[in-house]
Amino acid sequence: MDKENVKKKVVKQFGKNAEKYITSESHAKGEDLPLVVEWLQPQSNQIALDIATGGGHVAKALSPYVAQVFATDLTKEMLSNTARHLTQSCHNISYVIADAENLPFLDNSFEIITCRIAPHHFPYPQNFINEVARVLKPNGSFLMIDNVVPAEKHLAEFMNTLEKLRDESHAQCLSIEEWRKLVSATDLLEIQSQVRKKSYLFPEWVERTANNQAQIDSVNRYIANGSKECHAYFNVSFDNKSSQSLQVDEWMVHCKKLNG
Repeated sequence: MDKENVKKKVVKQFGKNAEKYITSESHAKGEDLPLVVEWLQPQSNQIALDIATGGGHVAKALSPYVAQVFATDLTKEMLSNTARHLTQSCHNISYVIADAENLPFLDNSFEIITCRIAPHHFPYPQNFINEVARVLKPNGSFLMIDNVVPAEKHLAEFMNTLEKLRDESHAQCLSIEEWRKLVSATDLLEIQSQVRKKSYLFPEWVERTANNQAQIDSVNRYIANGSKECHAYFNVSFDNKSSQSLQVDEWMVHCKKLNG
C-alpha cells in the first residue's frame, strides 16, 4: 500500500462522490446511528468532535444534545456539501477541514469524539488514535464505528483486497485485536463494544466508488473467484455468477480517557 498517496485518493474519491455519501443507506440509516446517542449520553454543556464526518450523519445525531459539534473532514467538497445539507436544521455545527491523523486542535479540547465508517481510509491508524487521545478531555468519551476484518489472515486479505479493488481510497481494515493494541498504547480505556454483521447490496455498494464498468467487473470477478470459506464467511449471494449482496463485520467501541 502506498500510504503517501492514500490521502490524495481519499480527497479525489470523496470530492467527486460527496452527494452519494449523504444519501447512502449504510451511512444515513445504519442500525448503529441510534446507539451513538444511547451509548454516549451527551450533555447540553459538552463540545463534540466528529472526525471524518463524511455526510455528517453522526454530527447531525449529536447536534440536538450538545452545545457545539465540530465536524471535520479531509475533503473540502465533501464538507461543503454536508454543510449545505445541515445548515438549515443544525445551527451548532462548525465545519473544519482537517486530517484525522494531525488534528488542528489543542490538547484536552473535547468531551466527546466520534468517528464512523472512516478509519479504514486512514493510512496511519496509530497516529489517528494518538490524536484522539490527545484532544479528548480526561474522562471524555471516544466512540468509533468501522468495518473490521476477521483475525484469520486469508479472510482479512480477501476483504481488504476486495475493498481496494472497489475503492482506490481504501487503506486497510484492521481486526478488532489490532485496534485494541493501538488503543492500549494510549490512555484510552475500552468500556463497551459490540460487533454486528452489516449487509451491502452489491450493485449500489460498488457503484458508489467505482470509476467505470471495467472496475465493477474486476470486483465481481475477484469475489466470484474467492474460496468457499470466503463466500461463507462474508455470506456472498450470487445471481448468474454476479454478486448480489455480502456481509462484513462492523465494530462499535466506546472508550474513556483516563483521568490524569
